[in-house]
Amino acid sequence: MASSSSAAANPTPSATSPSQQPPVAVITIGMAGSGKTTFMQRINAHLHHQSQSSSTPPPYVLNLDPAVRSVPFDSNIDIRDSVNYKEVMKQYNLGPNGGILTSLNLFSTKIDQVMGILEKRCLPDTNAQEKKVPGHILVDTPGQIEVFVWSASGSILLSSLASSFPTVIAYVIDTPRTTENTSTFMSNMLYAISILYKTKLPMILVFNKTDVKEETEAVDWMRDFEAFQATLRKEEEEQHGEGSGYMNSLLNSMSLVLEEFYNALSVVGVSSMTGSGVDDFFAAVEEKRVEFEKEYRPELEKRRKEAEQQKSELRERDVARMMKDMQVSSKAKGTGKYATPSGNFPDTGRPKDEPETVSDAEAMDEDDEEEEHGGLEEPDDEAEIDAAEEEEAWKQSMQARYEAAVKDSKGPAATLKSADYIKKTQG
Repeated sequence: MASSSSAAANPTPSATSPSQQPPVAVITIGMAGSGKTTFMQRINAHLHHQSQSSSTPPPYVLNLDPAVRSVPFDSNIDIRDSVNYKEVMKQYNLGPNGGILTSLNLFSTKIDQVMGILEKRCLPDTNAQEKKVPGHILVDTPGQIEVFVWSASGSILLSSLASSFPTVIAYVIDTPRTTENTSTFMSNMLYAISILYKTKLPMILVFNKTDVKEETEAVDWMRDFEAFQATLRKEEEEQHGEGSGYMNSLLNSMSLVLEEFYNALSVVGVSSMTGSGVDDFFAAVEEKRVEFEKEYRPELEKRRKEAEQQKSELRERDVARMMKDMQVSSKAKGTGKYATPSGNFPDTGRPKDEPETVSDAEAMDEDDEEEEHGGLEEPDDEAEIDAAEEEEAWKQSMQARYEAAVKDSKGPAATLKSADYIKKTQG
């Protein structure tokens, strides 16, 4: 394969300067029965063997499958140490898939601790030149692929890894089953493109079990549109005779539409049993490292800046809403619509008298009606202007005091919430 041979010809950056760059996080995803766990065992053993003959530490391994009973490799971080899958099913009255999803959700609440460990163990330290970090972080995921890829916890785990390390998706495919017919092949390809669109991370198609059947036929279907068409016509003749049904028409259209998508994918044939193709896989991983830094990292930074901008806008709106509430609260301390923050009326300089009898109340109501409908007395425009100026000055003063308290991280006001600060300043 051209992609594999070209990748193998280039020296890998990790081989030249293993301690000068962060490791690549390889997320292994695959359908049930695709040989995903065996593939994890093979690449883990391969990297351990390389570490014995070089100065690079062995890979850092994470197991995110809570339902597996045993794995054929040692994990540095194991979800089973934090979450008991059977207890989750029992306590929440869930089935197998619901138990896996809930276990991932519970584990994702500790993602800050997980990332703290990973960054401490795997990121290079500029102050300690002798510190050696592993070249790869291997992550094993649940066999129920949709539970991890389409869940909120899966997105949290992937985005957290991608924020600190170059991250690559290894989509493992069962080669003998995929090449049984064109429909199975197209289903796998559509699933691959959906995962690529959902995760927005570099992807490598790993055609596993090449010791049973070579990946050549599947790669030909990807690279050569006419070869796929010829196989499709042959299947049609064998099963339904002459003519084309809606299924063949759909497969024809899909293969034509996905032709550009196929050209952008890295494809590697691997046998997890014999170990053939593993070197080509890690060469493709190094290619995807460069692709991540060049294309995916700027996109992640852009999304992060947009999120920070939205957060800042929300904070500004909260401050504006708070100041508006403070203004309304201050007006509520008076008894009329022209009350100032001090609770006084601008025209009299004192609070409005409360009625003591029913007659007084009726008289006050008549006075209010005369004011609303235009009584004999002209309104005091200067008093209204003074009240507005006083209220605006008070509002600006409170705004400045609040912003100063928020910015002063060393002062006691930094630990107060906005509501607490209002209570404290307003008495």
